[in-house]
Amino acid sequence: MDIARRTKNLVNKYRTNCPFKLAKILNITILYLDLPDGVKGYCQRAFRRKFIVLDQKLTEDEQLFVCAHELGHLLFHKGISHYFIEQRTYFVVGKYERQANRFAALLLSHGDEIGPGDTAASVCQRNKIPLEMQHFLSLNL
Repeated sequence: MDIARRTKNLVNKYRTNCPFKLAKILNITILYLDLPDGVKGYCQRAFRRKFIVLDQKLTEDEQLFVCAHELGHLLFHKGISHYFIEQRTYFVVGKYERQANRFAALLLSHGDEIGPGDTAASVCQRNKIPLEMQHFLSLNL
């Protein structure tokens, strides 16, 4: 699965890299609920509808990344429900979690102009991506 190519095609098609705008365009409902400690969000398919549920206690930056992560699950992992559970860091093992993290990092950084002095960490900071996700970026620095 070429996540970078599919992310680029998605952004080019809908002319936005905002996960909230993409969710609206794709008819995905976003709900904000008080979730248990450690659960930042999850996605669900029910009755032919798609939902992203975000913990209402998250900061705006955290909501942005978690929404992008869950959007990745809905786009790439049909038929699988995922919970984005924090265990001290955002880094989660498992093929599906890595793919969703890569999608979120690439989506949020799409269109960023990479300068000669830029690092993966500076790109993450500019695009509100958790620093733990910097290894998911494909930068030619």
